Amino acid sequence: MSATLTAGFADPALDAQRCFRAVLEAMARPGRVQRIAAGPEAPPPLGPAAATVLLTLADADTPVWLDAGPQAAAWLRFHAGCPIVAAPGEAGFALACGAPPPLHDLAPGSEEEPQRSATLILQVAFLAEEGGWRLTGPGIEHEHRLRVDGAPPGFAADWAGNRALFPRGIDLILCAGDRLAALPRTTRLEIG
Repeated sequence: MSATLTAGFADPALDAQRCFRAVLEAMARPGRVQRIAAGPEAPPPLGPAAATVLLTLADADTPVWLDAGPQAAAWLRFHAGCPIVAAPGEAGFALACGAPPPLHDLAPGSEEEPQRSATLILQVAFLAEEGGWRLTGPGIEHEHRLRVDGAPPGFAADWAGNRALFPRGIDLILCAGDRLAALPRTTRLEIG
């Protein structure tokens, strides 16, 4: 691992506010793609959107699990001050640059405290508001389409199982380059 860490946010307060607004917009309008302004200089394989989301949402009270390697873990620990955990089930945020852990391995919250669930940040190859997944549910007037290239096989079935846990369950933030989209646990997803 290199002893030199790359930069985080150029302007931490403003950059985090911009990203937080984009994440809120994405959660309120599931499947709508948001573009992140120039993000931090994160080590590979972290993309700009995923790195920006993590720096915005993670802090000293938020355990994070990630599969991005030791350099990315050191960068995140330094810039966000968050603890890095070894098991996905211990994380408040889980970042998957490769194949994500099964959704049932992440913390779904409890009936009394569903807000204590994990959020999965999944890096994918491409996001666009066309074709692909058919999304319905709260925040979507009729239906919305979201093309996601790079989601793991069988993800739609895993998502249906997650949705059945409501009010518990995992929320999802998809990141591709400088773009992000979100699926709250209430969103229904169908392929095609």
